[in-house]
Amino acid sequence: MPEPDSPSVAETVEADQLQPSGEPLSVRIGAFRALRHRNYRLYFFGQLVSLAGTWMQSAAQAWLVLKLTNSSMMLGVVSFAQFTPILLVGLFAGVLIDRVDRRRLIITTQFMLMMSAFTLAALTWTGAVRVEHVIMLAAFNGAIGSFDMPGRQSFVVEMVGYEDLANAIALNSMMFNSARMLGPAAAGLLIAYLGIGTCFFLNGVSFLAVIWSLFQMEIPARVITGVGTRMFQQLREGLAYVWTNRAIFHQMALAAVTNGFGYQYLVLVPIFARNVLHGDARTYGFLVAIQGLGSVLGAATLASRTTTRGIRNNLIGGLFISAIGIIVFGLSRWMLLSMLAQLVIGAGLTNFRASNNTLVQLFVSDDLRGRVMSTYQLAAVGMTPLGALEVGYMGTRLGPVPAVVLCGAITMVSGLVLLTRLKSVGKSES
Repeated sequence: MPEPDSPSVAETVEADQLQPSGEPLSVRIGAFRALRHRNYRLYFFGQLVSLAGTWMQSAAQAWLVLKLTNSSMMLGVVSFAQFTPILLVGLFAGVLIDRVDRRRLIITTQFMLMMSAFTLAALTWTGAVRVEHVIMLAAFNGAIGSFDMPGRQSFVVEMVGYEDLANAIALNSMMFNSARMLGPAAAGLLIAYLGIGTCFFLNGVSFLAVIWSLFQMEIPARVITGVGTRMFQQLREGLAYVWTNRAIFHQMALAAVTNGFGYQYLVLVPIFARNVLHGDARTYGFLVAIQGLGSVLGAATLASRTTTRGIRNNLIGGLFISAIGIIVFGLSRWMLLSMLAQLVIGAGLTNFRASNNTLVQLFVSDDLRGRVMSTYQLAAVGMTPLGALEVGYMGTRLGPVPAVVLCGAITMVSGLVLLTRLKSVGKSES
């Protein structure tokens, strides 16, 4: 809900919006225009290194759990532990994000995540690691991530302003998925030749890149409003805004279903790599990496989108493309077809998630941004613990193939529901 005297973000993304010269925005400015901001360049490349390490640890952690337990259910339990804290503290995290210096908050969270990675590396190298340790550290990372993720999303506008916000979000998605392509592939090779613990240690080192980049930024002081207001009152204000803005509410509900259940087929990818495709850690790493490649290709199409209509089309197309890919992946018995399905899933998943995030952020004022993005995180990620447990349970009782196909069916139904709400999606109701 933009303030009366604040820049109208909607004006920069309407389909027929022209610059003073009469030239369309999409023609005048390139797909990488957010990188013209020094602060965002620092953030982009520092975060790229850090996220590659995070994805490397994610792949290694899943393989470690499978090695320790040989259980798809335990893969679900670890995912449940990692994302449950978002349900408990996510909304309060948004209030804090709106009340503090966001850069200092992110530096703190990145440092704590770095310490967690070094701890897991030490446990693995000494041979003392047990699945209980992995679960506890996953829960710790989830609690820190409840503040880190919406904090980083809310911080983007401080680096690039409103004019380049949509492009920066698209580039964030490209950065995230480039890391997802590089990290798991590197993890597969490192596990095979240097061991799982090396992945955790290198992830810890990678956090130094983003911490350094944050210290190097020159960010103007942000005017923080409502500091004297009680936390619960600010929380109610954020929830009331989301509830009354039906466009944002519909997008958050859609994110909850698709991210919480449809896309949780990822929990079973290690099982597919070993038991269905008869591969090893490198097979798993390449399956995740090829999805990352698809996501990078999908994000490249987003970076040049400047209209709400174009972003909304990507939202719809992404849902249906990823649904088809998930179903094909579940039915495939051939590595080449499985990799092709992962490529398609990556492109569709990125288009859906980044478009949804962009449409939510475009129409919210900065003083509500932390609370709205933490609510969005709760919707998009908060359902993940339940979905991960459900998919892990189905993988154990029904088998991995029916479980993955069902995930694809849920995603397909979500796309059909979206079509019935199409007119409201991407509209400002402020």
